[in-house]
Amino acid sequence: MNAAVGVETAITVRRNALRKMLPAVPLVMLQLCAPVRAMAGEAHRSGSAHSNSAAASSSPATVKKMHLGAHAWWRKRWVLPTAGAVAFLAAMRIHEGSSHGPFGIDYKLSPQDNNGFFSRPNQLGLEFGTVAFEAAGALFLGNHKGLGHVFWQSADASVFAGFAADALKYTFRRARPYQNQGPNAFFSGTDQSFPSGEVTLQASFVTPFILHYRHRYPWIWAAELLPIYDAYGRMKSQGHWQSDVLTGWLIGTAFGYWASQRKIPLLVEVLPRGVSVGFYKRF
Repeated sequence: MNAAVGVETAITVRRNALRKMLPAVPLVMLQLCAPVRAMAGEAHRSGSAHSNSAAASSSPATVKKMHLGAHAWWRKRWVLPTAGAVAFLAAMRIHEGSSHGPFGIDYKLSPQDNNGFFSRPNQLGLEFGTVAFEAAGALFLGNHKGLGHVFWQSADASVFAGFAADALKYTFRRARPYQNQGPNAFFSGTDQSFPSGEVTLQASFVTPFILHYRHRYPWIWAAELLPIYDAYGRMKSQGHWQSDVLTGWLIGTAFGYWASQRKIPLLVEVLPRGVSVGFYKRF
């Protein structure tokens, strides 16, 4: 009996220590990126010295291409710390109690709660409000440049991320937590828990705006509170497991990044040309 109590106490202490370390994860990942950034800086300086010594033989287009390539590297330096922090969160057992499922991180928030700030009506209001706001911004401003272009990129990301999430839902057919079949109940009937489509929507919606405006307005990172809110709300109402919301977050972010790299959004190419002109410009 004493040995069992001692083991349980040691496990509890270890979990508390890991939980206290959690706020420092992004800072640690940024520090791990420092050597990479240093090497990139050295490469950029050596490339600049080489281009200066060979300026007589290099064309202006070649020098410009090298310069843009160096800056493109620096614009992507956020990828490693962000991906590392998400992977660390996914791997940790940050919930008191047992975690199960194929990823070892799934648990059910009890009791089921559909009231208050995270109520189901609020979640649906956020979902429909996001779709309406995204469509209205794209159609009103049009796909020319600036904010209107980002709205169309966001619409691109949301539409195609939604298709991907739905395809995975119908493929894996995972039971939801409130059905009490456990986190390993895949391919069971018509259930569609994996991944979370609503979290996918929120992540795909905010990612193009964050990538476009993060240097000019650093506070735009606060937009990530939307998928965070939705992820916790879906777990609180026992509509999704933790791996469902994390996978939806990653899918939405990936499609948001893809859409932000396109000069012409795919929807603009597919839909009639007049749709992307924008009511603001038309009138």
